[in-house]
Amino acid sequence: MSLNLRELSKRTQGLAPGHRACAGCGFPVVVRLLLAVARRPLVVVNATGCMEVVTTTYPHSAWPVPYLHNAFENAAATASGVEAAVKALRRRGQLAEPFKVVAIGGDGGTYDIGLQSLSGALERGHEFLYVCYNNEAYMNTGIQRSSATPQGARTTTSPVGPAQRGKPQPRKDLTEIVAAHGIPYAAQASISHWADLARKLDKALAVSGPSFVNVLTPCQPGWDYPPEQLVEVARLAVESRYWPLYEVENGQTRITYAPRERVPVRAFLQTQGRFRHLLSDEEAVTEIQRWVEANWERLRARSEGGRAAGDHEGQHSPQVGSVGAGRGAAGTRRAGLPLAGPNPEAEVEGLQACRGDVLGEHQGGDLGHAKVRPLDHAVHPDGQDQT
Repeated sequence: MSLNLRELSKRTQGLAPGHRACAGCGFPVVVRLLLAVARRPLVVVNATGCMEVVTTTYPHSAWPVPYLHNAFENAAATASGVEAAVKALRRRGQLAEPFKVVAIGGDGGTYDIGLQSLSGALERGHEFLYVCYNNEAYMNTGIQRSSATPQGARTTTSPVGPAQRGKPQPRKDLTEIVAAHGIPYAAQASISHWADLARKLDKALAVSGPSFVNVLTPCQPGWDYPPEQLVEVARLAVESRYWPLYEVENGQTRITYAPRERVPVRAFLQTQGRFRHLLSDEEAVTEIQRWVEANWERLRARSEGGRAAGDHEGQHSPQVGSVGAGRGAAGTRRAGLPLAGPNPEAEVEGLQACRGDVLGEHQGGDLGHAKVRPLDHAVHPDGQDQT
């Protein structure tokens, strides 16, 4: 069965209206796509963080599925226990439906505080999906730096002043750390490329064993961008190769989206107030650009055949085509979700018709390529400065 965005919009329940996420927040996009592609009932385990706070303010809950909140550091441990309980109840004939356990945490609860819990669950081989909604700092507690925070970013604990200009260190590569555990499936995705994200969530849910999806999820207060620019900021992160989209399936790395044109990282940096102090420092911007290029080349070297998916599949536009994947990471054939439908014009028409349906009431929901309003000077669509 093929699913395009119109069909996904009919399947998803999404979060209930009235949740307290900020305008321009990215995680509701992740939740809606997760619920849309799920083919089994889900149990969600959620680490303390922004998502938990804004969706479960007592006595209300925005979740349409069974939901457990736990501490910052133990989402994966809780998921391990739930997964073991589901299996035990199934063996005893006391549970008819095969629930899939999904743990969700921000980068603070995943990259840092919850890393040992996650590592242990991966090593033990529990059958669950861990989704990291990565907004690159501890946003819920006051925008403190985490090990996911990029070099040069301003946070309350990596301030800008005479002693330093934002965070001195590059971000940790958690996706590769997780993949090094030898799990069946690990992937990196972005809320801006909905088809790629949906395909990866679908594959991760199909896995027999642990799986992991690391989703770049911009934060409006922490990154400091106009709320309506949520999707465009995330898109520039991908197009500049600051945040590569790839997957590691049974040990094989594959880049799933290769930008057609080389967009300079400055185009991404200048959309956000957290990098404003760097824009007049060409040496600092050049250093980040070198890091981006070195990281991309290392990834290409690991990718199968040294080529990205977009180099030979033509998947350059995330806005055209159906959600894609035909095989679960454990090797089990599932109902196919092809990368591209037979009628691209019809797919685009369907996309236009239901942009608001998939993302629902969330104010950052337009998947189109909205024009960015840079903080200091304009950027041409091809990424060149226009001062």
